[in-house]
Amino acid sequence: MSTATRPVRSGTGAGSRTTTAHRAGALTAAAVTGSLLLTGCGSGSSSGATAAPSDLHGRLPAPVRSAGVLRIGADLTYAPIGFKADGNRPDGLDVDLAHALGDVLGVQVQFSDVPFDRLRLGLQAHEYDLVMSGMTDNTQRRDGTDDQARKINDGLDFVDYFVTGTSIVVAKGNPQKVSSLDDLCGRTVALQRETVQSVMMERQAGACEKTGKKLTVTETETDDQALALVAQGRATADLNDSPVAAHAVKNGRAGAQFQVAGEQLQMAPYGIAFAKEDTALRDAVAEALNQLIRNGVYDKVLAKWGLSEGAVQSAVVNGSF
Repeated sequence: MSTATRPVRSGTGAGSRTTTAHRAGALTAAAVTGSLLLTGCGSGSSSGATAAPSDLHGRLPAPVRSAGVLRIGADLTYAPIGFKADGNRPDGLDVDLAHALGDVLGVQVQFSDVPFDRLRLGLQAHEYDLVMSGMTDNTQRRDGTDDQARKINDGLDFVDYFVTGTSIVVAKGNPQKVSSLDDLCGRTVALQRETVQSVMMERQAGACEKTGKKLTVTETETDDQALALVAQGRATADLNDSPVAAHAVKNGRAGAQFQVAGEQLQMAPYGIAFAKEDTALRDAVAEALNQLIRNGVYDKVLAKWGLSEGAVQSAVVNGSF
């Protein structure tokens, strides 16, 4: 498969979340927050795809075909990528795209709302079939290694579907005049734990230490909690995915107003994540995504959320850059 992507202009596209830390033990049912939502092929989807199963249905693993359901793990607290609308209904870019994939594969789609830092554990414990939650495809996730290249888990496979970046979010007016990562030295940053941004700030903390200005990082369970610390003046900035940052700037959070400071950072692909052994499912989903790209449904889904400039030209397996 080609690894080419469409150009992404600065300040558009999206960011990237994914866990890097090692957690012991498998995900239990108690770790799943929120209810399961089961929807039929095409139900609730704006994709415009038909519900008729394609030849790809026969390439699905037998348990998925037998159940007629594709189980998806997602952290539904991350608008506009994945969130709950109308109280409990999954919505967002990933949700619409998942429905469209279900249409092509001829199966229903079921979401489990899981804290982001537990998604990998649940996937490797087969609590769900795949993860679709703004998760970055990168070498560490694929190899299951930490920053020192030490093996900490079995790793994951990815089907890349969107190009992303990170934004710095500050209070409206940018009172501390932040324009780059170096401007965060000597200050406090809030962010969602075990994300790409968390790793970015670990590295920045080392750079700040050399200047004699300590960078303090406060990690939260959700990005909304990190934004709240910025709104309260308890943190200078929150680092999050670019479309999430843009959504926060446009809509505010809990009455607070924000703005993006500086340029978009570290472009990388979102990937649909699979357990290493689930190659048949991975490859069927990759081909389903390619069908959506070719028939225009993929572009329609991205356009609905104003995220067209993060589009890829083809599905890529483990193709991070």
